[in-house]
Amino acid sequence: MRPSYRFGSDVRPRTRRYAAGMAVPTTQEVRDVLRAVIDPELGDNIVDLGMVGDIAIRDGKVSVGVALTIAGCPLRAQIERDVTSSIEALDGVSSVEVVISMMDADQKALVMQRARSVARDRATDTISSTTSILAIASGKGGVGKSSITTNLAVALAQRGLTVGILDADIWGFSIPRLVGLSGPVEAKKGKMQPVEVACGSGRLKVLSMGFLADEDRAIMWRGLVLNRAVQQFVEDADWGQLDYLLVDLPPGTGDVAMGLVKVLPRAQLLVVTTPPVAAQKVAHRAADMARRGYLPVAGVIENMSAFVCDHGTSYALFGSGGGQRLADQLKVPLLASIPIHPDMAAGGDAGTPSAGGSGPLAAVFAQLAERVVTDIAPPISMTGCSARLLDAMEEAVAQA
Repeated sequence: MRPSYRFGSDVRPRTRRYAAGMAVPTTQEVRDVLRAVIDPELGDNIVDLGMVGDIAIRDGKVSVGVALTIAGCPLRAQIERDVTSSIEALDGVSSVEVVISMMDADQKALVMQRARSVARDRATDTISSTTSILAIASGKGGVGKSSITTNLAVALAQRGLTVGILDADIWGFSIPRLVGLSGPVEAKKGKMQPVEVACGSGRLKVLSMGFLADEDRAIMWRGLVLNRAVQQFVEDADWGQLDYLLVDLPPGTGDVAMGLVKVLPRAQLLVVTTPPVAAQKVAHRAADMARRGYLPVAGVIENMSAFVCDHGTSYALFGSGGGQRLADQLKVPLLASIPIHPDMAAGGDAGTPSAGGSGPLAAVFAQLAERVVTDIAPPISMTGCSARLLDAMEEAVAQA
């Protein structure tokens, strides 16, 4: 008998979505929501890859089987976490158990066949399958989402990584000023070339409407035109090899945010909020929109959490606890609490993000970057378990 490994979520208390007598989800609803869980190496969802097995539901308790290609797969913990959080987002779920097993030879052959088909279909994609994609969202404007995006990108690049920033806030673009870059955008062989700059030991690559339009001129687009603009930044651009792509979304739940699901289905969402309850509630809608589109929510970042004066006293100018409350409500981690600090605005105005310097803000963003690369979205390596198996099978086919 093949070994099974059990991971339970019963120890994590639920604060919402379940009550005695509530209607529980169907097995099909559970299977559908698991399409949000992407195998990072194979670039497809675990349902279509045939990795999801039996699903059992009783009294709000959901048990689901997931088969992996190789014992000891380093992605096992990430897949288990994504499966658990996706199912917990459903109403009527009180706990989740993920039963991990290993595929037999026939199952491996089928999943590799599917992976080869997906790879062929995406052969023209400009975003490498080894790129981790993080979309930074907020429920409302003014919470510092673009500043968070910029500083997180810089903190990741400081680690020697190549990081792309896609400014999808077509109306309210601000990334060029925040990173101190300007256009024009060049084109080579029919592809836009992101504006590129060294950042610490890494590099930043940036595309924004701010490189194509006057900073003071209103962009009066809507609907399909907006979605097409974002699609062009993805499909008609030569991003090259990226470790991370950060997408700065417009606030709210409008056309661009909803269209992201189709343009970048591998993305995970980071939700930015501020401490007040009103901001927390609005931010929850952005997360709800993502989950309705089967886009996983990876975590919450609280901005403007407190102001610490020179003598060390902390003042919660906008209240406290909103980030943690939202994280608890969404059943995702609170990744960072960014303090109010004058260097944030000054660095943005000057085009020198605080994460690239020293001081308290740089330290906070360095910790956030560490959390991202070690827990939330580790860099994808094609030397992993499924990738090695796919390469070996491709070589065997070529030699046959």
